[in-house]
Amino acid sequence: IEGEWPYLWIDATYVKGREGGRVVSTATIIAVGVNTDGRREVLGVATGASEAEVFWKGFLRSLADRGLRGVKLVIADDHKGLRAAASKV
Repeated sequence: IEGEWPYLWIDATYVKGREGGRVVSTATIIAVGVNTDGRREVLGVATGASEAEVFWKGFLRSLADRGLRGVKLVIADDHKGLRAAASKV
């Protein structure tokens, strides 16, 4: 991820899938950013067991490790785990 991405949309949904022969609900999160040129791009997608703070923190750190910089506004629902993770990352 290169350059500045001042706007970041983050959301999650639950998708059912098979795991070990049974159907389980899995959290799927996506981050879409808009750079300073106005270009919109999917910056990351991840799946996990839930939307717990630790999952969000790992996802946000992975974006930062890949070069996400210059975020000025995060657009998301008011999820407690996401809010806590965003304040730490």
